[in-house]
Amino acid sequence: MKNICLLLLLFSSFVNGQEWVTPVIDGYGKIKYSKNVAVQPDNNLEYKVVYKITTSEMREGINKGLNSIAHAINMLGCKNILKDDVKIAATIQGPATSLILTDEAYQKKFGKNNPNTEVIELLSQYGVELFVCSQATAYKKIDVIDINKNITEALSGSSVLINYQLNGYALMQ
Repeated sequence: MKNICLLLLLFSSFVNGQEWVTPVIDGYGKIKYSKNVAVQPDNNLEYKVVYKITTSEMREGINKGLNSIAHAINMLGCKNILKDDVKIAATIQGPATSLILTDEAYQKKFGKNNPNTEVIELLSQYGVELFVCSQATAYKKIDVIDINKNITEALSGSSVLINYQLNGYALMQ
């Protein structure tokens, strides 16, 4: 019976393809990698990307925009793209602004810890530059002491997007 179960498990893995993995940003931005598909990440490129995160929508328990960044890093990691060849920045604004709160501030506002704290830490350790629009924090009455230490206030989300794009970064939304 054990052999039959093992064979079924192996067959199921073969039929269903690869397992979900998070090779670089552990636990976030899961991907299914396959060598046998077109348009793979190119080891000869430098990846310069700026993200515009405006949604409060969640994916896999965290903000959808942060999940997208982790997803991209994990995809690049599957092709052994070196961390030094990946430069990512993101602006957080509009309805997404609350994701920048410390656990304490998030707890006061929503009655629970910020579900984004760990992924923000992991992305920062990887080298992702995370900015919050100071216009959005002013509008939402968020004090600077309530902003996660891994997030930097920028004059505006637009200033981040303009500056990074003019410096060769591709825009991801």
